[in-house]
Amino acid sequence: MVHAQKIFSVIVMVFALVISSQVLAADAKDLDKDAKKSLTNLENSNPTAKHVASQAKAVLIFPNIVKAGLIFGGGYGEGVLQKDGVVDDYYNSVTASWGLQAGGQSYSYVVYLMTDKAVKYLKDSKGWEIGVGPTVVVVNEGVAKNLSTTALKEDAYAFIFGQQGLMAGVSLEGTKISKIKR
Repeated sequence: MVHAQKIFSVIVMVFALVISSQVLAADAKDLDKDAKKSLTNLENSNPTAKHVASQAKAVLIFPNIVKAGLIFGGGYGEGVLQKDGVVDDYYNSVTASWGLQAGGQSYSYVVYLMTDKAVKYLKDSKGWEIGVGPTVVVVNEGVAKNLSTTALKEDAYAFIFGQQGLMAGVSLEGTKISKIKR
């Protein structure tokens, strides 16, 4: 038991160092710039994302999420909410997980909010736990093939992209998005 606690402590310290050096270094201006670049890259490389964007009420952009774990894991990143192409608010994304996992990675994700109800829920809640509240569809290649203008019926569509590192799988399960001050 003591051995497991030491391993967990080391993981937490390494994770804190990774987060502090890669994620928390950005100021609001840098975060705005990184978010705009990430959104442009996604929409230029993914026609489905561009299509969904044309129908969205707002877009939540997390340009850099850092995730690490060994049995227990966590991830953190900061992002922006844009309405009509203008930054409206700042948010963080915190992920917790456990299971057969080891390694670390970084990735980006964008959530297109399709309804006024979804935007209101994000702004009014004291933290949006993905899976509670508005319905979020994670768009992968299979989902993308079936999306059309008339098929966009859910509250939000999430695109995960730009994965780098040595950790298998990325999901938004166990993620909480909360408003922050910048």
